[in-house]
Amino acid sequence: MVSNPGIALDIDLADCDREPIHIPGSIQPHGMMLIVDPATRRVIAGAGALEAAFGDAWLDASIDDLVWPDGGAPSFDTAASTVLAPSPVTAAEATVLDTAAGRFDIAIHRSGDRVIVELEAAGDPLTAGASLHWLETTAGAFERAVDVAALCRRAAVAFRALTGFDRVMIYRFLDDDAGRVVAEDSDPAIGSFLNHHFPATDIPKQARALYIRNRTRAIPDIGYTPQPIRPAAYRDTDLSDVATRSVSPIHIQYLHNMGVGASASISIVKDGQLWGLVACHHREPRLMPREIRLTASTLAGIFARQVRAKEDANAYRERLRLSSAADAILPIITGARGLRAEVRDGSAALMAMLDGDGLVFAHGNDIDGYGHCPDPRDLREIVRWLRRRPTLEPFATSSLMTQFDDADDMTASASGLLAIPLGDDGAMLLWLRAEQVQAVEWAGNPHKAATGGDSAPLTPRASFASWTQLVRGESRRWTLEEIEAAHKLRRTIDEASRRQRIDELNDRLTRSLAEKDALLAQKDLLMKEVDHRVQNSLQLVSAFLSMQARAAGPGEVAASLAEAQSRLSAVALVHRRLYRDDQIESIDLSRYLGDLIGDLRGSLGDGWGSRMNVDLAPVLVPTDRAVSVGLVLAELVINATKYAYAGDVGPIDICLDQHRRRFRLIVADQGRGVVPGAAPTGTGGGTRSGGFGSRMMTAVVDRLDGEIELADNQPGTRAILTAPIGDLR
Repeated sequence: MVSNPGIALDIDLADCDREPIHIPGSIQPHGMMLIVDPATRRVIAGAGALEAAFGDAWLDASIDDLVWPDGGAPSFDTAASTVLAPSPVTAAEATVLDTAAGRFDIAIHRSGDRVIVELEAAGDPLTAGASLHWLETTAGAFERAVDVAALCRRAAVAFRALTGFDRVMIYRFLDDDAGRVVAEDSDPAIGSFLNHHFPATDIPKQARALYIRNRTRAIPDIGYTPQPIRPAAYRDTDLSDVATRSVSPIHIQYLHNMGVGASASISIVKDGQLWGLVACHHREPRLMPREIRLTASTLAGIFARQVRAKEDANAYRERLRLSSAADAILPIITGARGLRAEVRDGSAALMAMLDGDGLVFAHGNDIDGYGHCPDPRDLREIVRWLRRRPTLEPFATSSLMTQFDDADDMTASASGLLAIPLGDDGAMLLWLRAEQVQAVEWAGNPHKAATGGDSAPLTPRASFASWTQLVRGESRRWTLEEIEAAHKLRRTIDEASRRQRIDELNDRLTRSLAEKDALLAQKDLLMKEVDHRVQNSLQLVSAFLSMQARAAGPGEVAASLAEAQSRLSAVALVHRRLYRDDQIESIDLSRYLGDLIGDLRGSLGDGWGSRMNVDLAPVLVPTDRAVSVGLVLAELVINATKYAYAGDVGPIDICLDQHRRRFRLIVADQGRGVVPGAAPTGTGGGTRSGGFGSRMMTAVVDRLDGEIELADNQPGTRAILTAPIGDLR
């Protein structure tokens, strides 16, 4: 709709966005256009003074015959294949064509299934050497500019020297898509728009898209008469890439109202985004040939790269400053006294770091304000509103009243707000900026309506006199570097808080572990003392049983007392092992049984002790299971001594081995052998079935979840106990 900055129309912006400015159906008269069918290479439509250049028979003529009759220039096929490349904006290498109507630069574009051959009036040719030298010199001047503002001023001078226009402006797009003239070089007689603002409606979205696609645009004479495409059926051709494309009538009227006779624009594209424009005005008609436009486009690319370099350098310096400030603040606010006290002590440094006029720390119902802040009731409302936002990201605005409905009365001290949440308990830190009233100078009243109705054409405003607007309720803007620094500060504070909590937990855990170790040591001491006392008691009872057996003399009573003493020895031996070893949960069954067999040898006498043959493999079992196995072993050995050899002494073989998760204990003799039908309570077949020993044996084996069987030892009897080792995890 509008291709240069300058007018606010009182219409729906979406209507401007929908205007088909890329399909105007006509071109400007300083050029000509041929639309060609690439399959037949025949001209199917055209626009401009084609009859003056090619005669009346141009329609349906061969494009080769019209443009390259001598074959000295690239063929149409070569040009068409070039424009069929994947890039959406392509053009064949330009050449110059001499016709009866003058000299023309040739450019070829692809438009759907059609090929457009564009002929544009050629200017005086530029020498490559002179152009490169000038570009190099100008690029050096751009590099020496101290900042972006100085760079823009030098660019305005350079572009005016290149184009020769009366006024050249560097027009920069703002965050809201409005624009501002940041630099200008002009003839004083034409007036100035330096520092003037223009509303976003001046350049709708589709126009901005074309500025990225076509980096240069020229209107040599705003009073031109459009040259329509002929035949009319082809006026729907997309002319997005055509330099001589006709312009919206509204924009032509707009330029006329500004007193402009010719206009041109060069796009400033940085990182693929439209950063701004080089806007050129001339009081009289003025041609801007293709070679000049190409040079201007190259210079705009150089300018854009310098803008990026200087903006990156400024951002880098700002990040260094903020990082240095944060490094100085962190030791103050990450101590051990609590964040509230530390923020109080570091409030001045925190405000200075992010250029805040006020600082607020909120934790629970406590709200502390420092510097220039609203009253506590208003601060509480702001904090309550912020806590309803489900995010841990920083919140930043330079116009709080546009975000928070109740902020209208707080603008004097809280027009700007930057807030960061701290942790998960609702704590947050807020920087406030006071209102900064701005006087924005517009090129004409941006709110003045354009005329026109449903049936009348729109017409732009006629006045571009300076119109000043006071902007209230806004503060200084927060830069991306400041927001990023606040985000890093939040992470650092959170990490420091977590580290502090972890250190506190570790201290408590260390104290708890020390107390636990002390209690365990005390428990171990008590356990050993208990085991020692139990062992002494068991030994005392064993001694009493031995004395009682001797006092009873030979007979049934003495034998029973001796058996009881052997069983008691099996239990006492475990207590001795526990008292001696640090490992009390499990025990080596082979060592335990070996010690038990040693006790049995002593109690049974040297005759039996010398005839016991022992083969024990190491097996680690839970302690309580070892006691049960020891009772079974003692019972089997005692039975063998009593019944296998009919009162005589004979060999007894004792074996222990392991098979996967089970162990096997074998007690074998070479005596009388198995008595058919005997209960499996011992060897020799002579036990008293149903007695105490039998009942004890059955109970112990059941407790072990095992089984015991008697087998013929040829001669003698083998008693085999098989049971699980137990869960040692």
